[in-house]
Amino acid sequence: MKSDMDQWPESVGILAIELIFPSEYVEQSEMEVYDGVSVGKYTLGLGQARMGFCTDREDINSLCLTVVSKLMERNDIDYASIGHLEVGTETIVDKSKSVKTVLMQLFEGSGNSDIEGVDTTNACYGGTAALFNALSWVESSSWDGRLALVVAGDIAVYKEGNARPTGGAGAVAMLVGPNAPLVIDRGARATYMAHTYDFYKPDLLSEYPTVDGRLSVQCYLGALDRCYQLFCSKSEKLQAKGHEHQQIDLTYLDAVLFHSPYCKLVQKSVARLTLNDFVRTPEEDLPLKYPGLEKFRNVKLEDTYFNRDIENAFMEQSRRIFEEKTKPSLLLSNQVGNMYTACLYGGLVSLLISRDIQELAGKRVGLFSYGSGLSSTMYSLRISSKIGPGSSLHRLIANLSHIKPLLDQRRKAAPEYFSYVMEIREQNHHKAPYTPLASPEVLFPGTWYLDSTDALHRREYKRVPQEPL
Repeated sequence: MKSDMDQWPESVGILAIELIFPSEYVEQSEMEVYDGVSVGKYTLGLGQARMGFCTDREDINSLCLTVVSKLMERNDIDYASIGHLEVGTETIVDKSKSVKTVLMQLFEGSGNSDIEGVDTTNACYGGTAALFNALSWVESSSWDGRLALVVAGDIAVYKEGNARPTGGAGAVAMLVGPNAPLVIDRGARATYMAHTYDFYKPDLLSEYPTVDGRLSVQCYLGALDRCYQLFCSKSEKLQAKGHEHQQIDLTYLDAVLFHSPYCKLVQKSVARLTLNDFVRTPEEDLPLKYPGLEKFRNVKLEDTYFNRDIENAFMEQSRRIFEEKTKPSLLLSNQVGNMYTACLYGGLVSLLISRDIQELAGKRVGLFSYGSGLSSTMYSLRISSKIGPGSSLHRLIANLSHIKPLLDQRRKAAPEYFSYVMEIREQNHHKAPYTPLASPEVLFPGTWYLDSTDALHRREYKRVPQEPL
C-alpha cells in the first residue's frame, strides 16, 4: 500500500496570504507641488495617488518579521508545521547573512529548526522565484508533508529626481501547500531571461539604484511580449493534450495581473497584450475583431515600444479589458506605491479584496512577474470554486478583510517630512553603531522595528505591542 508521501500532492498553491505596508504615506499631488512639477505628472502620468514610506526604524528584516508574525497569528499556523521558508528581496542590508536566518528567531519557541530555503535575489523577481522554489519543494521527493512559507518584501527608495515618486514599501507572506484555494496551473509557466543594465544597484553602500528609465520600459515590454507569446503557445499545447480547443488570448484569462512599478505602465501593458493578440490574428479576421486598426496589420512588435500612435490606439482598444480584468488589482499599487518583489502579490491581494467571492470563484488569473537585469515569467492560477463559509477560499479572503480599513488608518505626512526621512535614511543607511532617530509610536500595532545596531553591525529588533487580531 502506498503512503500519502508516495502520491503527487493535489491542488498545490497558495493557502493563505498576509500583506503589510508602512503606517505613513505622502500624497502624490502634494509631492507634485513640492517638487515643482506640472499638475498631474505623478497622479495622472504615473497613475499614483499615495506613496508609503519607512523611517529609519524599519528595514527589510523588520518588514519580514512583521509580515510572517502576522500571517502565522492571523491564520493560527503552528511554526512547527513549516518545512521550507524562502525570502525574495532586493533590499540588502548584509552581503552574507540572509533575511531568512533573521526570521528563524520566530521559530525558536516551537523548536523547529529543520526548515529549508534561504534568500533569492534578482531585482523585483525574487518573490516569484521564491514562490516557484516553494512549489517545487512541495511537489518534490524532498517534501515531508509540511507547508512552505514564501516571503517577498522591499523598501523602494530613489534619490531626488524623476524616479523618487515611483517608490514605496511593503511585504507579503504566502503559505504554500496542497489543497489550496489558489492553485498554480502546471505546465504553462513561460519564462524569459536576458542580460541588460536597465536597473541595478552597484553601490553597496547606498539604497539607491542606477536606472535607465527608457531602457527599463523597453525591457519590461519586450519581456512581456516574449512571456505572453510563450504562455499562449504552452497553454495551447496543454489544451490539445486535454482535447480542448479554447482560443488562448486575453479572453482565456478572467483577470490579468502585472508587476507594477507604477499604475500607468500596467495600463500600457494590457494594451501591449492586446497588440500581441492583434498581431496573432489572421488578417481576414481583423476588421471584425479590431475595427479601425487594420492599418497596423504589418507592424513589428520590436518597433513599437515607443510608438505613441500604436500605444494610444491599443490603450483605447483595451480600455474595457483593463477596467474589468486588471484595474481591481491596482488598489495597493495606487495607494502604497512600488513594493518591488511584493508588488505582483500586492496585486493579487488587491484583486481578492476588490471583488465579491462569487465573482472570484472558479476564475483563472494570469500573472506577469518582472525583475530588471532581467528575469521575467508569466504564469496562471485558478481560484477555487468552493465559496461556502467553511471553505479555504472564504477563510483566505476573510483574513484579508483588514487591509482596506488599515489603509485609512495610516498617518499622512507632509512632503517636507518625507524628504527629511529620505535624507536620514541616506545618511545612516549603513552606519554602526546606530540608534534610529524616528519614534516607533507611529507604527501599526504588532510591527517589528529596528531598536539598535551595534558597532559590529548586529541589528536588534523589538515589537510594538500587538492588538487582538
